Amino acid sequence: REEALEGYVPASLRSVQRKEGGAAWADVGGLTEAKKSLIEAVEMPSKYPQIFARAPLRVRSGALVYGPPGCGKTMLVGALAEHCGLNFVTVQGPEVLNKYIGQSEQGVRDVFSKAQAARPCLMFLDEFDSIAPHRGHDSTGVTDRVVNQLLTALDGVEGLEGVFVVAATSRPDLIDKALLRPGRLDMHVHLDLPSEEERRDILARVLSKMSYDDESVDTAEVARRTPGFSGADLQALMYNAQLSAAHA
Repeated sequence: REEALEGYVPASLRSVQRKEGGAAWADVGGLTEAKKSLIEAVEMPSKYPQIFARAPLRVRSGALVYGPPGCGKTMLVGALAEHCGLNFVTVQGPEVLNKYIGQSEQGVRDVFSKAQAARPCLMFLDEFDSIAPHRGHDSTGVTDRVVNQLLTALDGVEGLEGVFVVAATSRPDLIDKALLRPGRLDMHVHLDLPSEEERRDILARVLSKMSYDDESVDTAEVARRTPGFSGADLQALMYNAQLSAAHA
């Protein structure tokens, strides 16, 4: 019976990509301040909801994670859901858009309804700038209506209890400002390119998943010589180095 329950997916969730967060919290290198901010916003309210319900505290239920491509936005949010024991509902922004009138707004309503059915959960809206740009610049009006529907959904405080909404983008300047006001996606977490110390941390965590000779890689030297590299760049560098060594 337990095995059957473990593999059972409710009908309301079958059309939503619902999965484990993926990366473990320990796999996320660097991003010290970002990790601290998200843990404070999500972990305590999700683990002790009774305390927050009784205390006169406004729980933040929405956050925007932004930064250059390859800095670990998707990995960080997935690891956060895994760390906090939350269901992870992920939606790629362009998937919501539909050329037929009313279908995009219905898509937004469906996503939030299914997230509520998966409570407690973390709903991740990736490529958020693609569905929530400044209103008034779309000749078809599709994204304007999607933004209006997102505002309505995010303002539904009671309905979002137990649902933490995190959006990610590389272009926060393109997002409609109304979505970033208090009570909506009002927590803004910036992921910048890693410092030299953070690059060393990232390299150590990448190498912990690889087979290599400890004396063959000087992480301090690699970190020193890679200013401007993102976490994804560093991972690709190590994988390419391992591949080159295998072909040598």
